[in-house]
Amino acid sequence: MQRTRALCLIGSLCLIPYSATAEPQAAKPHATKPAAAAKPAPAKSAIKAPVPVEAQRAAVAVPVPEKKNPPPLAKELFGKPKVAADLSPRAIGSYAKGCLSGGVHLADNGPNWQAMRLSRNRAWGHPKLVKLLQRFAGEVKQDGWNGLLVGDISQPRGGPMLTGHASHQIGLDADIWLTPMPNRVLTRKEREEISATSMLDNTKLAVNPKVFTASHAAVIKRAASYLSVERVFVHPAIKKSLCETTKDDPNRAVWLGKVRPIWGHHYHFHIRIGCPNGGCEPQVPVKGDDGCGAEVTGWLKKVEASLKPPPPPKPGPEMGAAE
Repeated sequence: MQRTRALCLIGSLCLIPYSATAEPQAAKPHATKPAAAAKPAPAKSAIKAPVPVEAQRAAVAVPVPEKKNPPPLAKELFGKPKVAADLSPRAIGSYAKGCLSGGVHLADNGPNWQAMRLSRNRAWGHPKLVKLLQRFAGEVKQDGWNGLLVGDISQPRGGPMLTGHASHQIGLDADIWLTPMPNRVLTRKEREEISATSMLDNTKLAVNPKVFTASHAAVIKRAASYLSVERVFVHPAIKKSLCETTKDDPNRAVWLGKVRPIWGHHYHFHIRIGCPNGGCEPQVPVKGDDGCGAEVTGWLKKVEASLKPPPPPKPGPEMGAAE
């Protein structure tokens, strides 16, 4: 009995350390993370000093500049008014840099004229110019025309225009179509859409005699013959035609010298009267001759050069040499 008890006691003592150290069979092994390496302390020179509160506030308080729209251009300002300035009639400045006060509006329809491109609102001028146009419109009947189709004069207060002309700024310039006025009143739509007739032939260097007739020449002569008119601008080909067809006119130097060649102006001619007051710059006086010499020839050479297509570009490294 005593021997049995001793064996049992020895067996119990042997089992105790095994049970305390052995892992259960159902348990899963756990992964252990390696300990993070300690970061080295930053050097004293790398440590940033704290920004003072006042400096932080000042940085936040700096205003951001706002984007401002550019001021409107002069042509935008002058293009807005619908009526003339209620002042005494006066042309101010030069033909290509100025304005108009006290302008009057040429009626859309008159007994001998019709205003064109009504939507532009450019039928305003100095009273002396408007009065001359009304007189001119009635007198062209002596040249075989029913009346005038009047193009741009000026804006209600003159000034630069959004489109088109460099001049016409002081109410002393007017465009007259080279198409005679029809014997009926055009509709508003027709006045916007109808195109004037070119006086040039297919070469663009001479007039078409079937279109530019003796009556056209007579109308231009009449316009240039008014004492108040200082310039009549036409295409160089029209000037040349007038030079060739008026050689027997003993007074041609008086009026033909005022007729000046210039770009365009083969659909209309341009009348310019002199400065009627002391506030505008007068036109340089003509030389006193008929202007039918080298000036016309030089202008036609310019026109001819402008009609030629530009030369092809020279081959560069990216294009390769021509074969």
